[in-house]
Amino acid sequence: MNELTSYIGGIAALLASLSYIPQVRKAWPRGSTDHLSLGMLAALTLGLSLWVLYGFLRHDWVIVCANAVGAVLAGIVLGCKIRDL
Repeated sequence: MNELTSYIGGIAALLASLSYIPQVRKAWPRGSTDHLSLGMLAALTLGLSLWVLYGFLRHDWVIVCANAVGAVLAGIVLGCKIRDL
C-alpha cells in the first residue's frame, strides 16, 4: 500500500507541476502579464518555496520535487510580471 501511495503522490505532483507550463507560455512574450496579479504570483512562489523547504525537512522527495518544479515555473511567471511593470 505504501508503494501505491508513493505512485499516486508522484503522479499528482507531476500533473500539478506541469499545470504551470501553459501560464509560462502565455507570460513569456513581453507585455503579456497584465491579467496576472503580482501579489498572487509572489504569494504562490513563496508558498511553493516553503513547501520545498518543508519537504526537505521531512525528507519527502515527492513534496520537494513537485513543489520545486512548481516554484521554478511560478517564479518564471513572477519574473515576467516584474519585467512587464
